[in-house]
Amino acid sequence: MIENPFDAPIPGQSLTDTPGNAKWEHPPQFTDVEEASEHVWEKLHDRNFLPQVLSFLKEGIPVEAIARMILFSGFMKGKWTPDVAILLSEIAFKQIMAIGVAAKIPDIKMFLKDQSNSKFYDEFAEFKLSRNKAKASEETENKAEKFAKKIKAELEENKSSGLMKKETE
Repeated sequence: MIENPFDAPIPGQSLTDTPGNAKWEHPPQFTDVEEASEHVWEKLHDRNFLPQVLSFLKEGIPVEAIARMILFSGFMKGKWTPDVAILLSEIAFKQIMAIGVAAKIPDIKMFLKDQSNSKFYDEFAEFKLSRNKAKASEETENKAEKFAKKIKAELEENKSSGLMKKETE
């Protein structure tokens, strides 16, 4: 099938669409964080959703990823605003962790990224090593400069003032 490059929306066409078609364009269902957290807790304990959450945790999906998924889908469904989702994130994280602990899931992965400082320590060690190398090369440069000055001083002492000048001993 050949694609027509001209079969695309006109720039600004989304600005002329009828407002209010998307759920997030309406007032949210929950504006209070406590009410929203109760809704998340109920959703997490829904008999269709709870086994999914447990299987995610057992398979090593981080708690952070599950919480982000729940919060973003709640925003997309018009349950809360992005602001409420940010305030709700820590609560949802703890709720998911509580479910994992209650189900006695071993080695629950918490975060998407490595939270240890290993990257920092590696970069710091590399920096320190390069700094030490720079100091060592600086010291050798200083020795070379001193040697060059010494040679120049000796040459100036033995410098003759003309082509025909006889060297004296």
